[in-house]
Amino acid sequence: MTSRRKYRPRPEGTSPDVTPEPRVLSEGEQREQLLMYAFRALGQRALSEAELRGRMLRRQPDPELVSGVLERVRELGYLNDEQVAQAEARRRGVGSGRVRQKLRQRGVENQLIEEVLAERDPEAEAEDARTLLTRRWPSFQRAPDPQKRAFAFMLRRGYSSSLIWPLLREVAAEHLAEQQTEEPTDWDEEAE
Repeated sequence: MTSRRKYRPRPEGTSPDVTPEPRVLSEGEQREQLLMYAFRALGQRALSEAELRGRMLRRQPDPELVSGVLERVRELGYLNDEQVAQAEARRRGVGSGRVRQKLRQRGVENQLIEEVLAERDPEAEAEDARTLLTRRWPSFQRAPDPQKRAFAFMLRRGYSSSLIWPLLREVAAEHLAEQQTEEPTDWDEEAE
C-alpha cells in the first residue's frame, strides 16, 4: 500500500525552486549565541582559553566578537588556564613529560606549565609510576622482551628514563623472587 502525502498549499507568490534566505542576526544576537555556545562547551569539559578560542573561531569568523565573548566568560570566572593546568598536573598514572605535552597541545602558556610542573611532588610521581608498573607487570611478562615493552609503555606515559630504569629493575627482581618462593605445584612434584 502506498502512502499519500498531505497536500499543503504553497504560499502565494513563492516558487518551488526558491528557498527563503536565512534571517541575518544582529551583532548582539550573534554575541548572545556565541556566549551560549561557550557555556555549553565549558559545561562538557574544562577548556583552556586557546581551545575555546579555536572552537569559537570555527563557529564565528569575527575575531573581535570572539575576543569580546572570551573576555566576558573570563570575567564571569568560567575560563581559567591555571585551573586547567592544575587539573592536568594532578592526573595519576602519567609523568611530568606527558603533562607538559598535553598542556602544550591545549595551548597553555609555557610559564604556567613550568610553574605547575614545579609543584608536582617527584616522590609521589615515582610512587605512582611504581604502582602502575607493578600493576601492569604481569601483562608485560607475556611479551618476548618484558622490560623493553614496559619501558616503552612507561615512556609513553610521560615518565623519564632516569625514573623508569631503576623501577624496572626493582619490579622485575621482585617478581622473579616471588616466582622462586612460590610453593611447588602438584605438577612440579610429579616431575621430581
